[in-house]
Amino acid sequence: MKAPLITVENLCMDFGGEKVLRNISFEIAEGEILGIIGRSGAGKTVLMHLIRGVEQPPTSGKVIYHMAACGACDYLDVISSVGKTCPHCGATLAKIDVDLWNEKNEELKRRVMRRTAIMFQRTFALYGDDRVIENVIHALDDINYPPEKAINRAADLIDQVRLSHRMMHIARDLSGGEKQRVVLARQLAKEPVMLFADEPTGTLDPGTAKIVHAMILEAAKTNNMGIVVTSHFSQVIEDVAHRAMLLVEGKIAKIGTPKEVIAEFMKGYEDTETFEEAELGDNIVIARDLIKRYISVDRGVVRAVNGVSFEVSAKEVFGIIGKSGAGKTTLSGIIAGLIEPTSGEMNVRIGDEWIDMTKPGIEQRGRATGYIGLLHQEYDLFPHRTVLDNLTDAIGLEFPKELAMRKALITLRMAGFTEEKSKEILERMPAQLSEGERHRVALAQVLIREPRIVILDEPTGTMDPITKVDVKHSIMHSREEMDETFIVVSHDMEFVRDICDRIALMRGGKIVQIGKTADVLALLTEEERKVMSQPAA
Repeated sequence: MKAPLITVENLCMDFGGEKVLRNISFEIAEGEILGIIGRSGAGKTVLMHLIRGVEQPPTSGKVIYHMAACGACDYLDVISSVGKTCPHCGATLAKIDVDLWNEKNEELKRRVMRRTAIMFQRTFALYGDDRVIENVIHALDDINYPPEKAINRAADLIDQVRLSHRMMHIARDLSGGEKQRVVLARQLAKEPVMLFADEPTGTLDPGTAKIVHAMILEAAKTNNMGIVVTSHFSQVIEDVAHRAMLLVEGKIAKIGTPKEVIAEFMKGYEDTETFEEAELGDNIVIARDLIKRYISVDRGVVRAVNGVSFEVSAKEVFGIIGKSGAGKTTLSGIIAGLIEPTSGEMNVRIGDEWIDMTKPGIEQRGRATGYIGLLHQEYDLFPHRTVLDNLTDAIGLEFPKELAMRKALITLRMAGFTEEKSKEILERMPAQLSEGERHRVALAQVLIREPRIVILDEPTGTMDPITKVDVKHSIMHSREEMDETFIVVSHDMEFVRDICDRIALMRGGKIVQIGKTADVLALLTEEERKVMSQPAA
C-alpha cells in the first residue's frame, strides 16, 4: 500500500447535541479508491464534507493531508512527489502535513482544496444553455488555464470521458449519464489529486451508471487520482472501490474488501411485510395520442413523447419504465401539468369532473394541478428552513403550530421515517440530514398536500435497500389508507416489480408495451434488461 495521502483521526461531529460521527479514524492512500457505504443517515455525506474541508468544522478530531509543497509558489502535489521539481516555478517540493480544520492553516487549506474536486448527487451543475466544450472551457477558466491552450485541453478531457461525439451538443439536451460525464470532465480540468463522488450515479439507470463508473475508474488510473465514493448501492462499491468502509450510526462498523464490507452491510436485510391486492377504481387519468416535440439547434426536431396513449385507474400504482432518454420524465411532466404537449389529450378526473390538462386557466389545468403531487429526481428543499417549515409554511400551508407538527409527523412516517426519527428531525436544517433523509422529506413535502395523484420520478435513486423498502411500504400504506394513486417513473426494476400493478415500457418516445408488471418485464429485450435491471444488492 502506498503512503497515506489523508489521515483521519478521531473525527466526531454533533448536530444539536446528537452525535452524527463518532471517533472516526482511518487512512486513504495516494491513488486509492475508498468506497463508503451505509444506510441513509449513517453519516456518509457529513464525513465526506469534513474530509473535503467544507461546511462546518468537526466537533473534535483531525483531517490531515500529507502532501508535497512548493515553498516558492502555491503548488501542492501528492506525497510521492517530494524531492521533485515544481512544474510551475522549478523549486524543489518538500513534505508538508496540513491539518485541514486548524484555523491557523486557512491558506494551506485553500491550497489543498484547489487540488480536490467533487461530483455532487442529484445535480449536474452545468451551464445548461452552453455546449459541452464550452462547459469544460469554463472549468479551465476557473483555474486560470492559459486561454490559448484551453480549447485543445478541453477537447482532450472530453475525449477522456468518451464524449467527443457530443462535444458540440447543448448541455441541457444530454442524457443524465452524458451530463455526469461532462461533470467528470469539468472536475478533471482541475487536475485533482482527490475526487469526492457523493452518490454520483444514484439517479442513473444501472447500465448508464456502469459506463460512468468505468469512466471514473479510468480517470483515476490515468491521473493518479484518489477517490472517495459514497453510495447506498453495493454494486457501485463493487464496480469502483479498492477498499470499502461500512458506517453504522456514525461509527465504522467494518473496513475491508468491498465483498467483505457489502456482506456485513446486507446482514439482516429482508422484506417480510405483505399487502393485499388493491381494489382499483374507475379511470382517473386518460391520455390519448400525446406528442411533445422540441427543436434543438444540434439535433433538429426531438420527439421526446411521440403518440402516447394510456389510462390509469384510481388507487393504481402505475409504472413508466425505459432506458435513459426514452421520454419518461417528459411524459411525467405532461401528466403533472408542468409541460404542455405539442398535441394530443391529457385528461385527469378531479371528483366527478374531467379536467383537460392541455388547456390553461384556473378552471382547467390550474384546478387539477393542486391535486397532483410531483417528486422530481432533482428535487430541492429550502436550505435555510427547518424540516417542519419545509413541510408547512415554506410551501404555503398555513397551520397552527400544534396542528402543523402533528400533520408533519404523520406525513414523515408515511414517507418512511420511524416515529422517533420523525420527531428528531423536525427542527433540523436540510444540510443536517443525509441525502436519503432529504429525499424522504421531499416525498413528505408532496404527500402533506394530500394530492389525489402522486408522480414519483426516480423515487429510489439515492436510497439504500432498507430505506427503499421503507418507501415501498409508505407508498402501499398511502394507497391503502388514503386512496392515493401513484405514477412511478423508474429504472429500478426490482422496485417496480414490487409495487406496480401495471407498467408501460417506453422506447424512443413511444409506449411499446403496457400491461401487468410481470408480463411487460418478461418482454424486455436483453439490452433493456441489462441496462435497466437494478443489480441485486
